[in-house]
Amino acid sequence: MHSISFSSYLFIALASILSLSITTSCSNSKKDNNELDTFQYASIFGKNVLVFDDSMDLDSIKMVLQALHEQQKYNEFGSERYALLFKPGTYNLDVTVDYYVQAIGLGRYPEDVTINGAVQSITTTSSNNVPNKVTTMFWRGAENFKVVPQDGKMMYWAVSQAAPYRRMHVVGDINFDKGSWASGGVLANSIVEGRAGLTSGQQWMTRNSRIGSWEGGNWNRVFIGVEGAPNDRWPDQPTTIIDKTPVVREKPFLTYNESVGYSVFVPVLRRESSGPSWVNRDEKGELIPITSFHIAYPDKDNASSINQALSDGKHILFTPGIYEINETLTITKPNTVILGLGLPTLIPLYGKVAIATNDISGVKLAGFMVDAGPELSPTLIQIGSEDTQANYPDNPISLHDIYCRVGGAVVGQSKTTVTINSNYVIGDHFWLWRADHGVGTGWKDGQNKHGLVVNGHHVTIYGLFNEHFQGYQTLWNGEHGRTYFYQSEIPYHPPSIEVWNDNGKPGYASYKVANNVQNHEAYGLGIYSFFSGEPTVSNNVRLENAMEVPNHTGIDIRHISTFAGRNGGINHIINGLGESTNSGELKHYDRFQGEN
Repeated sequence: MHSISFSSYLFIALASILSLSITTSCSNSKKDNNELDTFQYASIFGKNVLVFDDSMDLDSIKMVLQALHEQQKYNEFGSERYALLFKPGTYNLDVTVDYYVQAIGLGRYPEDVTINGAVQSITTTSSNNVPNKVTTMFWRGAENFKVVPQDGKMMYWAVSQAAPYRRMHVVGDINFDKGSWASGGVLANSIVEGRAGLTSGQQWMTRNSRIGSWEGGNWNRVFIGVEGAPNDRWPDQPTTIIDKTPVVREKPFLTYNESVGYSVFVPVLRRESSGPSWVNRDEKGELIPITSFHIAYPDKDNASSINQALSDGKHILFTPGIYEINETLTITKPNTVILGLGLPTLIPLYGKVAIATNDISGVKLAGFMVDAGPELSPTLIQIGSEDTQANYPDNPISLHDIYCRVGGAVVGQSKTTVTINSNYVIGDHFWLWRADHGVGTGWKDGQNKHGLVVNGHHVTIYGLFNEHFQGYQTLWNGEHGRTYFYQSEIPYHPPSIEVWNDNGKPGYASYKVANNVQNHEAYGLGIYSFFSGEPTVSNNVRLENAMEVPNHTGIDIRHISTFAGRNGGINHIINGLGESTNSGELKHYDRFQGEN
C-alpha cells in the first residue's frame, strides 16, 4: 500500500466535497446507502462555505472537519477563510474552530441546532518552555448553537483576541484557556448552565449572558448585564460588575429554514438589559430575506460591483476570502446591513478608506476584517462625516466583531484604523491591532498613530481591544462616551523616549480623553507594557501615564489594572496618580472622579 501525505489527503478531501455544485434534481433524488453525498456540502455562498444538515453521513462530516482543522490550526497569517454552517437539527460530533474559521448554527434560536459533543477551540502553542499557550489564537468565532458536552467533560474555547463565543447555550462547563497564558476574550448573549471561567487567562469580558458560576482569571474580568456574575472582588480578584447593559443591539446573524431558505435576522435595540436576548424564544427584530443581499465573492466582486449594489439598495453579505478594494465602499442608505461569513478581509489600495458610512440611521457592520494596505490610509473604517450633526438615539449605527490590522499578514499603514464621527454609535467587540509579529512590524514599516478615534457624542463600546499603535491607542474627543472593558498593550518596540514621547512626557497614554471633554465613563480597563528589544533601550523606555483624562466632574473611570513585563514599566496609572508599575508587577487603581 502506498502512503499519502496529509496535504494531499486534505486537498482530495476538500476538493471532492467542495467541487460539486448543488442542483435541484440531485437534492430531490434518492441515493444508495453506500454512496457519499458529497454534493450536499456545497453552498450558494461559494466553495469556502460548507453547509451541513443532520441527514448527511456523519463520518464524512467528521472527516472534513478534521481535515480543515489540520489545515488551519497554525495558519495564523494565511489567506484561507472558511465558514461552517449547520442547518437546524442534531449532530453528534465535535466542531473544532481554528484560524479564519467561523462555525454558525442556522437556527432562529440556539436550541434549533444541537451539538452533542463540543464547539471548541483547542489548539495551543508551546513557546519559551510554556505549554498550552493560546496568546496568539486569534480570528475565529462560534455562534448560535446549543452544545451538550458528553460524559460531563469540560469544554474548551481556548482563545485570545478576535474570537467571540456568541449566542451559545452550553449545557455544561466551559474554560476559556487551556491552563496557561491566554489573552482573551468575549462571551456574549449566551447561557452556560455550569461553570465558566479561566485558569490563568489575562482578561475576559462577558456581556448579556447567564452563567451557573464563574471561576478564575488574572488581571481584568468584566461582566455587563450577566445573570450569575461573581461578586465584585476588586482588587483582590480584579472584577468589575455592571448589573445592566445600558444600550445594545445584538449582532445580526444568518438563519435557514426549509420554507423560506436563508435570511438574516437583525435584533432590535435593547436598553437596561440583562441576560440573553433569546431565552424565551420571543426575540424581536427584522428578518431580511437573502434576496435582499448582494452576495459578494472574492473572485468575482470588486469595489465597483459592491458599491453599485449598495447604490441599488442592497445589503451586502461577504463570503470568505480576501477583497482588494481600490475605492471606498460607501454606505449611503439607512438600515444597510454588511455581514461577513468566515472573517472576510478587505485590503484598501492607493491609500483609500476601506469602508465608510454617511450620517444615517440603523447601519449594521458585522463580522469582517480590514488589513491596512501598502499606502497610508487616513483610516480603515470611517463612521459618519467629520461635520456630523445628526442624532439617531433610537436607531443608531452599530458595529459587531470588527477587526483591523496594520501589518502581520501584509505590510500596511494607516493613520487610524477606526474613526467614529457619528453620534450614538454602538461598538460591540473590536480588536484593533498594530502587529507585534508577522510582517511589517518595524517602527517605520507599519506606521499607525491610533487604533480608535471617537469624535461623535454618546458613543458606547463594549469589548475594546486596542494594541501597539505609535500614538494614543484610543483618542476620545466626543462627549458622553462610555467604554465597558478595555484591553491594551502599548507598543513593544519604541526605539527611544526621544522618538516616542508626548510633548516631552515618556510615551503616549493608551487611553486618552481629550482635555475639553466634560463627560466620559469607562469601566474595567487593563493596560500593559511589554517593552522588548535591545536592553539598553527597552530598560529605559517607560510610559508616563496608562490613562489621561480631564479633571472634570463628569469624568468617571472605574477599575484600572496595569502590568509591566520584560523591561521598563509604567510611571503612573492615570493623570500622574497611582503607583508605578515595574517589570513583573500588577497594580490596580480603584476610581478616578473629576472634581473641576
